[in-house]
Amino acid sequence: MNTQFAATRRASPAASSAPSPASTRTGVDPGSSAYRRISIALFLAGFATFSLLYCVQPLLPVFASEFHIGAAQSSLALSLSTGLLAISILCAGALSERVGRRGLIFVSMTLAALFNVIAALEPSWHGILIARAFEGFALGGVPAVAMAYLAEEISAGGLGLAMGLYVGGTAFGGMIGRVGMSWLAEHLSWRTAMLTIGVIDVIAALAFFALLPASRHFVRRADLSPAHHVALWRKHLSASTLPAVFATGCLAMGVFVTVYNYAGFRLLAPPFDLSATQTGMIFCAYFAGIVAASAAGALADRCGRAPVLIGGVIVAAVGLALTLSSALALVVIGIVVLTVGFFTTHSVASGWVGQLADGAKGHATSLYLLAYYLGSSVLGSWGGWFWQKGQWPSVAGFAFALLAACGALGIAIARRQALARAPI
Repeated sequence: MNTQFAATRRASPAASSAPSPASTRTGVDPGSSAYRRISIALFLAGFATFSLLYCVQPLLPVFASEFHIGAAQSSLALSLSTGLLAISILCAGALSERVGRRGLIFVSMTLAALFNVIAALEPSWHGILIARAFEGFALGGVPAVAMAYLAEEISAGGLGLAMGLYVGGTAFGGMIGRVGMSWLAEHLSWRTAMLTIGVIDVIAALAFFALLPASRHFVRRADLSPAHHVALWRKHLSASTLPAVFATGCLAMGVFVTVYNYAGFRLLAPPFDLSATQTGMIFCAYFAGIVAASAAGALADRCGRAPVLIGGVIVAAVGLALTLSSALALVVIGIVVLTVGFFTTHSVASGWVGQLADGAKGHATSLYLLAYYLGSSVLGSWGGWFWQKGQWPSVAGFAFALLAACGALGIAIARRQALARAPI
């Protein structure tokens, strides 16, 4: 396994602030044993993150009924988790520069799974919200650090595919969290469902730790002060294209979460009148997301990131348009198509961050994911206001506006890189 990596680390802390380009070292290549282990381990990390984070999404109508609250209030079980996750990502990204990647991801996965178990056992609504808030904060150590690990350890030619597989793991986790929760909640109870997800993800954390090779290109930075971290974040925010990529992730995630948050309310009501299990089966659309994420990453490696990203936005818009139909089949097809478009966009954008970042990749990925999960938390909650005011047509109008802005950003990035004569 060691032959897949560069021979040595740089010893100087000063040198680590400006890592050498990928071309001066050998990362893990596709087809190797180490690449397979990394891909499986990071797939599990993505699975745990999204299955824990979004397992409450199909339960929002159940929460509204059981605790006598509105749709927007019930969405706090999700938006609090994603909001605290967004904040903790910055802390985790900085902390990982000091303590390392692998151990921090493992601890984060384990703690988040245990907080999900606590939420399942809490008798009060406010107790559930507190447990879910802590769960989101604990999860911050997974996404930013996982993306940084991939950017450091995988060869440039295989990074898009590896990132796509990681995002595919998030899609699989999101699907299992939603479909499994819907089925268990209807046939047993929502508390049993949440407890089951928590136990499964403790096991996933243990498997992750056993599979993932130790970092070989990570250089520990024990000398970084808070001011230094702020300077690194400011450097990425002042870059020519990175802020637009961050905003793209925010807007795309806002669309995705808004649609999935309130699709359940729509499908449970007339004229569809689906059961909880039937509604949960709609989330099998995530299978399409798994395929799309992996394919988009590999396609971006060959064809360029900008055209694939813009294509993903267009596909999502087509899917959203189909959900406006009153025919159930078209609504389902629309959700599938939108899922493909979202995971295409996110897979490309997340891989782009590691490519564009000039050093301090952990800080760059933490900023991307801060924007990404703020999109989930803030924009997803705003979607509830549109649902209460005008139901699905208003929700769709809100989502179309976000997609239009997302597409405009993709075009702007492509033009800027073309002017700079950089590969797109």
